Amino acid sequence: MRNSIFPVVTVLGFALALFSVSFLVPLVYAFIAGEPTVEAFATGFLVTFVVGILAHFLTRRFKRELQPRDGFLLVSAVWSLIPAFCTIPLVLFFDTLSFTDAYFEMVSGLTTTGATVLTGLDTMPASINIWRHLLSWIGGMGILVLAVAILPLLGVGGSQVFKAETPGPMKDSKLTPRITETAKSLYLVYFVLSLACAISYKLAGMTWLDAFMHSGTTMSLSGFSSHDSSYAYFDSAAIEMVAVAFMLISGINFSIHFLAWRGKSFRPYAVCPETKWFLLLMFASVMLITVFLMAHQQYTTFSEAFRYSLFNVVSVATTTGFANTDYALWPVFAPLFMIFLSVFASAAGSTGGGIKMLRAVILFQHAVGELSRTLHPRAINPVRIRGTAINSQVISGVLAFMLMYGMSIITITMIQMFTGLEPIAALTGTIAMINCLGPGMGVLGPASNYASLGDFQTWVYSFAMLLGRLEMFTILVLFTPAFWRK
Repeated sequence: MRNSIFPVVTVLGFALALFSVSFLVPLVYAFIAGEPTVEAFATGFLVTFVVGILAHFLTRRFKRELQPRDGFLLVSAVWSLIPAFCTIPLVLFFDTLSFTDAYFEMVSGLTTTGATVLTGLDTMPASINIWRHLLSWIGGMGILVLAVAILPLLGVGGSQVFKAETPGPMKDSKLTPRITETAKSLYLVYFVLSLACAISYKLAGMTWLDAFMHSGTTMSLSGFSSHDSSYAYFDSAAIEMVAVAFMLISGINFSIHFLAWRGKSFRPYAVCPETKWFLLLMFASVMLITVFLMAHQQYTTFSEAFRYSLFNVVSVATTTGFANTDYALWPVFAPLFMIFLSVFASAAGSTGGGIKMLRAVILFQHAVGELSRTLHPRAINPVRIRGTAINSQVISGVLAFMLMYGMSIITITMIQMFTGLEPIAALTGTIAMINCLGPGMGVLGPASNYASLGDFQTWVYSFAMLLGRLEMFTILVLFTPAFWRK
C-alpha cells in the first residue's frame, strides 16, 4: 500500500506547497488596500503550505517514477483536495457561507466553470474577487501542467500526470521533445496572451483591477466576474469585442498558438482543420441567432441584435459563461441552441470544456463511414484528420468517452430531478456543469446563480464539474476494481 499511495502523496504534498504561493496574491493586495481579509488569506496560506510540506517530507523516501495509475490518482486528488484548502479564506471571512457552498465556488473557479453561489460581488472586498479570478486563471491550463515543469527536480517524471491532465482525445503528441518543455511552452503562450488581454481590456475602458481579473477568466474561459450583472455592468461594445476576440483565441488549441508563435506564421491556423471548423461554426451560429432574434423582434436594429448574439453565442459556445443580457428571456430556441454548442464547439487543447470539436469531428466521420459501409461492406473509409488516418484505438476511446459523457448527463440530471430540481434547470444545469459552462436555464439561468440549491444538490454538481474538467475517465477509472488491484 505504501508503495502505491505514498509516492503519489509525495508529489501531492509538493503540489499543495507550490499552490500555497497563490494565496499571497490576494493577501498582499488585501494588506496594501487595508481590507479585512488579511487574516483569512494568511491562514489559508499557512495551512496549505504546512500541510503540503509535511505530506511531502514525511513520504519522500517512497519517491519513485509515476506509473499510469499514479497519474490518474494524483490528478484526481489534486483537483478534489486543493479546492478544500481554497475555501479557507471564504469560510473565515463570510460568517454565513457554508463549507459546501465555499467548496462549490472554489471547484467552479479551478475547473473554469464560472458558476457561483455568491451575491453582492460589486461590494465585497476586491481581494475575494481577485482570489476567485486567480483560481480560474490557474485552472485554465491545469494546475499540474505548471507543476510538471518542476517534477523532474523531485526525481519523478511528469509524463503520466500531463497525459491525465491534458484535455482531448490524442494526448501523446508533444510540441517539444521533453514533456517539461511542453508544459513551459504552453504556459508561456498562456501568460503572454493573458497579459495582452488585460492590456486590451484597459484600453477598451476597464479599470486596471477589472482588466486583470477579467483577463484571467476570459483566457481560462471561466466566466467569473467581479460584478453581479457580469458584462452588462460595463455596457460597452468595445469591452465586449475584446472579450469576444480573446474567447475565440482561448477556444482554439493552445498548441496551435505555440506553433504559430514559434514559426512566426499564421500557417498553423490555416492548416488546422479543427480551428477552421471552430471559427466557421462560430460565424454561422452568430448569424443564425442574429437573424432569429430579429425575426422574433427581440431587437429593433440588426447591429443591436448582432452585438448581443455575437457576445452571448461565443461566450456560451466556448463554455465561458459571460453575459451582457439575460438571454434566458429570448425565445427558448436561442439559449438551448447555445448550450448545445457548448457540448462540442471548443477545440481540443483549448481551455474550454465539453467533448471538444475534434471528438465531434471524429464521431461524425466515423458515423458517415459506417453509413457508407452499409452500402459497400468491402469499402475501407478510415477516419482522417489532416489527411492522416486515425488509429482505431483512438476512435474506440472517443466512443467510450461519449458513452460515459451521455450516461453521466442522464444520471446526474435524474438525481437532481429526484431531489426536487425543476427539469429544465436539472438538465441544463447538468450540461453546464459537465461542460464547465456555468449558467444553465430556469432558476440556474444567467440572471440567477446556484445559491438556491440544497447541500446535496450542490455536492452533486461539484462532482459533475470535476468529472467534466478531468474528462470522465480520469475520475471514473478510480471506481473500477481493476485500478486498485496490484
